Amino acid sequence: MVINDANLEIIATRRSQYPEEGKPEFLLVGRSNVGKSSFINAILGRKNLAHTSARPGKTQTLNFYNVNKGKFFLIDVPGYGFASVDKKTQSKFGMMIEEYLEKREELKRVFLLVDFRMKPTEDDLLMYNFLKYYNVPVTVVATKADKVSGSKKEKNLKDTLNTLDLVVGDDLVVFSSVTKLGVKEVLKKIEDLVSMETI
Repeated sequence: MVINDANLEIIATRRSQYPEEGKPEFLLVGRSNVGKSSFINAILGRKNLAHTSARPGKTQTLNFYNVNKGKFFLIDVPGYGFASVDKKTQSKFGMMIEEYLEKREELKRVFLLVDFRMKPTEDDLLMYNFLKYYNVPVTVVATKADKVSGSKKEKNLKDTLNTLDLVVGDDLVVFSSVTKLGVKEVLKKIEDLVSMETI
């Protein structure tokens, strides 16, 4: 898949603000400092479409990126697990995401980003199980792979798979926004699912 066009089209906090085109949607979730903005920029082939921040927890809305003039939407949501975000705000984020997951037929897959340098956290596991509660297909994206030495990669991969215990149909992509490892694999997954919608 070639990305020719991408822009942040809709910033939403409730269902009435979601796009109404009925196009395939792909949700992006992960901890606040896991590299979600870098993932978006790498996948969409842009340098600064999603702004990386030195202050984790900056995203506080559902951000709908319109890709290839409405072929599909990539959706960034507030990160989780960041201590400086107060409990009331965290609860609001949770309800926003839950409202989206409950009845969104356009959602085709969730990309759950985890940091490949360490075992998935308890928050990562809670998020994966939360997604499974809604029976949503998940691709786990192990980010920052360029920072993991060759000797540790096999161990870290096993740790990630053993911790999350993926169900049949879910999978894992080792990813780096620096080296672009995994970019083609993610785009192929999106392309296959978008193509199925047009058959």
